[in-house]
Amino acid sequence: MLHWVYWVVVVVVAGVATFKARGAQVTYDGRSLIIDGHRRILFSGSIHYPRSTPQMWASLIAKAKEGGVDVIQTYVFWNRHEPQPGQYDFNGRYDLVKFIKEIQAQGLYACLRIGPFIESEWSYGGLPFWLHDVPGIVYRTDNEPFKFYMQNFTTKIVNLMKSEGLYASQGGPIILSQIENEYQNIEAAFNEKGPSYVRWAAKMAVELQTGVPWVMCKQSDAPDPVINTCNGMRCGQTFTGPNSPNKPSMWTENWTSFYEVFGGETYLRSAEDIAFHVALFIARNGSYVNYYMYHGGTNFGRASSAYIKTSYYDQAPLDEYGLIRQPKWGHLKELHAAITLCSTPLLNGVQSNISLGQLQEAYVFQEEMGGCVAFLVNNDKGNNSTVLFQNVSIELLPKSISILPDCKNVIFNTAKVNTGYNERITTSSQSFDAVDRWEEYTDAIPNFLDTSLKSNMILEHMNMTKDESDYLWYTFRFQPNSSCTEPLLHIESLAHAVHAFVNNIYVGATHGSHDMKGFTFKSPISLNNEMNNISILSVMVGFPDSGAYLESRFAGLTRVEIQCTEKGIYDFANYTWGYQVGLSGEKLQIYKEENLSNVEWRKTEISTNQPLTWYKIVFNTPSGDDPVALNLSTMGKGEAWVNGQSIGRYWVSFHNSKGDPSQTLYHVPRAFLKTSENLLVLLEEANGDPLHISLETISRTDLPDHVLYHHLPQEKQRVQSE
Repeated sequence: MLHWVYWVVVVVVAGVATFKARGAQVTYDGRSLIIDGHRRILFSGSIHYPRSTPQMWASLIAKAKEGGVDVIQTYVFWNRHEPQPGQYDFNGRYDLVKFIKEIQAQGLYACLRIGPFIESEWSYGGLPFWLHDVPGIVYRTDNEPFKFYMQNFTTKIVNLMKSEGLYASQGGPIILSQIENEYQNIEAAFNEKGPSYVRWAAKMAVELQTGVPWVMCKQSDAPDPVINTCNGMRCGQTFTGPNSPNKPSMWTENWTSFYEVFGGETYLRSAEDIAFHVALFIARNGSYVNYYMYHGGTNFGRASSAYIKTSYYDQAPLDEYGLIRQPKWGHLKELHAAITLCSTPLLNGVQSNISLGQLQEAYVFQEEMGGCVAFLVNNDKGNNSTVLFQNVSIELLPKSISILPDCKNVIFNTAKVNTGYNERITTSSQSFDAVDRWEEYTDAIPNFLDTSLKSNMILEHMNMTKDESDYLWYTFRFQPNSSCTEPLLHIESLAHAVHAFVNNIYVGATHGSHDMKGFTFKSPISLNNEMNNISILSVMVGFPDSGAYLESRFAGLTRVEIQCTEKGIYDFANYTWGYQVGLSGEKLQIYKEENLSNVEWRKTEISTNQPLTWYKIVFNTPSGDDPVALNLSTMGKGEAWVNGQSIGRYWVSFHNSKGDPSQTLYHVPRAFLKTSENLLVLLEEANGDPLHISLETISRTDLPDHVLYHHLPQEKQRVQSE
């Protein structure tokens, strides 16, 4: 059988001491990755370094290791590392080298998904927006400008890893790298330039000589030697397999939950369902399973893509705060242990598939020397099933897989959860109900004459803001030719929300949703017979993160009219507009302590409830080590900063179909906090009440024995009488 071999030996010189660091040999064949000559079944967990803090990394990785994870998998976030061409940032939460070295320090492997397009519910799919302004560029196709910058960044990351000796071939932890990301979803949109781009990307990556294999996820035409892998919830059923018999079957994204959006509901995926599909994938010759996410974390700042919540994959085995979620974490740990116990026959035995009934089957791995492993599958979702396997009668739970490491004794069943359940506890640490502690500043509403940029057409939102702000003001002046009775302001938008002002008076707001790509605002307005100032604030809640021709995507206002009962419609499509990017408080960075004096703050008068109001207060850090969160359940929509660092967007006023907010708790990492005198600043777009928010500490507590019907009875075994 063909083996792809990646091998490098390096000499490391440190001061006057010279020593040889012999790297690991990472190869693969049609069964699995091979590390130093040994086939391996590997369990991996996605942990994204920018979605937590460096102070959390060691604990997160340690808990993953304790849970039976062998590999930590992460994307690389181009738009955070190269915010401007040739200007790089690898500090703080973006310290990729430090993160990889922490993985190494704990004895785990790493999978580095460079992309550099990553999607990942990350704004603009991780692409830096400055690419948009490169002449002639078309993203993710056989386009020379895009390929130039993609290759440049990919090479930058590879060389950075090499310079630190972080590839396995150098003695480091990185055993896999990924180029591109789920490209086949859009490949056909580029016609013949799609496949040629795939070939170029693969060749470019391989020629960087990392000494370890490359993968392409959801890419059935991945060129040799790049491995095509599966993403999804049920790759044991959906994956058509590697595109070569010499490549292993790998699952790079097993979704432990699903991304969640503002206005949406929490997606729950049970530990039993995850375990079933992992066991099925292994039974069908899979050898690498990565949980996406193992820890989701937090979309700090403005990092998330369109409508994505600030909390990310909170239902993962480690929740947003890094606490162990049971039984998901414990059940998967037991699964990993059971499969690892079976690894020798699994990797070296001959597989056979045996029918045990209409909805029941066995996958058996038999070694020449006698080793035997069996996976007994019951696909019946509603009923137990008693099957006869090797003269033994075994009862299988509904929709479950039993693992028999010796083909005789069941050591694990995917539907039987032995781990206890726990739940999250929030404990109020302090309230912010003293009105005299709050101060506020109301942002300026620009009129047409205040703006410096003018245009005779409606301009696109993202190209104006360049991802520097969520906000773009559209302004114009308007004087009716004659009396306009019962005027109605009509706005159509492909942004995410809009606030309207007429003569500095707030008219109202509306918004779209993740599944509704456009929306319309209509409101009666009052006009005078003189010149009227119309100011419309367009709001994006993250840039799009997927799809073909992302560089051509349009957002922002598309149509603005004033409709009069008697005088018809005034259409402002080809009118003179004035534009302003961002809010004044943003430009002055008044969320930072050193910039507070840039504006005049006043004592808060909550009854006034002005739109676009900044609120600030000082608070002390809760005692102890428990994670901390802000309960913003009485706020509306905006963003929050603690000591100058954004903890993310909030949108409490956007309720789901059950009438509940999608997220009320917002993580404040302890690394953001000082011992005392912490500055909290809130930007509230409209209708928030800061007097009833609170600071909470987060913990988990075990629940009493939690028995579900499908956990019992336990598997029963008896010898079949002859």
